[in-house]
Amino acid sequence: MGLIAAVAAAAALSACAPQTLLVRAAADQLASQGQAAEDDLGLAREASAFYLKLSESVLRQTPGHLPLAEAVAGGFTQYAYAFIAMDADRIEASDAKAAQRLRERAARLYWRARDHAIAALAEHHPGWAPWLAGVQGSPGAPADDKPQLTADQVGVAYWAAAAWGAGISLSKDKPDAVADLPRAIALARLAWAIDPGHGDGALASLMGSFESARPGGSTRQAEAYFDLAIAASAGRSAGPWVAKAETLALAAGDRASFDALLRQAIAIATAHPNLANAVMRERAQWLIDSAADRF
Repeated sequence: MGLIAAVAAAAALSACAPQTLLVRAAADQLASQGQAAEDDLGLAREASAFYLKLSESVLRQTPGHLPLAEAVAGGFTQYAYAFIAMDADRIEASDAKAAQRLRERAARLYWRARDHAIAALAEHHPGWAPWLAGVQGSPGAPADDKPQLTADQVGVAYWAAAAWGAGISLSKDKPDAVADLPRAIALARLAWAIDPGHGDGALASLMGSFESARPGGSTRQAEAYFDLAIAASAGRSAGPWVAKAETLALAAGDRASFDALLRQAIAIATAHPNLANAVMRERAQWLIDSAADRF
């Protein structure tokens, strides 16, 4: 049963008594669907909104379905990054107000992704929300009664942390949002403790970004995380190369490293076409083309 069958199942949810079974079947199918193999950004953009809304509507009826929660949280996060926040970056110089409106929309979608992910975790342990609320200051010292993250929850925790961090990065003028950074880092660290190789280096890359962003963070430790991400990706993912360029090389004012990292990202994305790499290839090329504005 493919996506069309999943849509049909979703449409029939209110028709008869076995509603829960139909919802679960639709949730399973939607969770297994993905656009990872699609490298046409225009086609992906046109299809994503429908897919996300459908998946979200099914998730609201099966909030504890971890694979679907992971797909929905990841989908909203990727949509906001690839199709809204990147647009904002591109038009910043010509229309700052429009860019700001796009960033505000992207932040709202990041929060939406985060909330779906945390709600799914809370379905399995109601202590998640109060524990996160109690995390303050050092992300290494959360409350003692933290819920236990399980291996099948790592992906959901990763997207909750990634979406949270992305939203914070677009909300630096909002102190309440910035104050949540330790909570996002705490979630990422719990995932890291269980599966540091998660996402072929995606989690390691997120850890590097968080290490660079947190007060008192270590540049050397951030670089170690990015290098772990690059190693874990085994030459298949352009993301860690772009993240290292934007986070470390740019901050250090190292134009040579910046260009080299981005060109490597483009080479990898070209050799291994998929949606994530297509996004990273586009971003890497834009960063190279606009590098004179940064150095």
